[in-house]
Amino acid sequence: MTLARNDIARFTDMYGDSDTSIRQFFGPGRVNLIGEHIDYNGGLVMPAAISLGITATCRPRRDRIIHFASAGEPLVTTVQLDELIEPDCTRGWGNYPAGIVRELLVRDVPLQGTDVLFTTTLPQGAGLSSSAAIEVLTAFLLLTLAGNTAVDLKMVALLCQTAENTFIGVNSGIMDQFSVALGKHHCALLLDCGSLEYQYVPVRLGDCTLLIMDTRKARRLTDSKYNERRTECDRVIALLGTRAPPQGLAHAEWNDVASCVEDPVLLRRARHVITEQARVTQAVRELAEGNLLAFGQLLNESHASLRDDYEVSGFHLDTIVAAAQEAPGCLGARMTGAGFGGCALALVRSGSVDAFTQQVRSRYIEATGLEPAFYAVQTSDGVHEVTGASSGSTSSRTCCFFL
Repeated sequence: MTLARNDIARFTDMYGDSDTSIRQFFGPGRVNLIGEHIDYNGGLVMPAAISLGITATCRPRRDRIIHFASAGEPLVTTVQLDELIEPDCTRGWGNYPAGIVRELLVRDVPLQGTDVLFTTTLPQGAGLSSSAAIEVLTAFLLLTLAGNTAVDLKMVALLCQTAENTFIGVNSGIMDQFSVALGKHHCALLLDCGSLEYQYVPVRLGDCTLLIMDTRKARRLTDSKYNERRTECDRVIALLGTRAPPQGLAHAEWNDVASCVEDPVLLRRARHVITEQARVTQAVRELAEGNLLAFGQLLNESHASLRDDYEVSGFHLDTIVAAAQEAPGCLGARMTGAGFGGCALALVRSGSVDAFTQQVRSRYIEATGLEPAFYAVQTSDGVHEVTGASSGSTSSRTCCFFL
């Protein structure tokens, strides 16, 4: 990845010229291939960092002020490093980087004043982890500018999760921040969310393409039932008592759950978690053997479980997934992310992508009245500094963050 010259021009238009060098950093979005809503249940997940993401153009200041701005968004968040940093609803998306600054200061990181401009290629509110991307990106760039030459990326992921839990108020698991920090090109991460042990799983798609399908039905984690689902899973663990596995609900035995839990809603929640864990394990085997048909079927089964047992999909996601599963060249499709709107993922034969998108688009518009968007994505390295020169236009677009 090379320097985005257009972003540098935007930066100097906003912050002016200086004799201090401008630097750029990139934080990818992520798509979870399979293993949804089991990260906070101690399960195995398989996310991948993707080529869509957020670029931060930045330059140190000589004072104790950090400015965070987003191209195309008039709101600029100003953080005074010598003052107490608290959540502030008037900051909007600026609470995400502000929360990271507070966590770094709590850890006595010697931060300096900085001007930052964010640009993004991630669709807004789509569930591709724009919140984790901006968190990890902010932590990485500030640590690097503070003189850290070998940033501990696992520590960064944990720090960012803490900020999201305590400063933003979303009780998220570790998967999103971990995949943004530690992603690897041509690979997915097989992450044990209980132990934080991980390994890279090669993603060889051959004649297939990963398509992100944006429903354009924006979601807000803080407004969703995400925290409610976590509470329901905690209730199952409490009912299991001494039978509860210490690693989390994903490791429970179904027979134990069925004998201890009477509430049909809680039974459905637990069934999703346990069966999704099994699908992740099988997906690793299928990808290793290059069995994309079987992997696609696992995507279909995952969506059905998220729709029926975990109830986190909704009309728009169900509509676009059903249209995808019936479209030419589709091996499998499912919602991805927390749900309640956002994006779905489809595995499609590369030669059928045009016919696929045309049919899915037509059926989705007819059913919802919304215009979907489609993104062919590649796996990407995790957060990193951008080096080198570029020519021509950048792919970054100006837009604000609605996380």
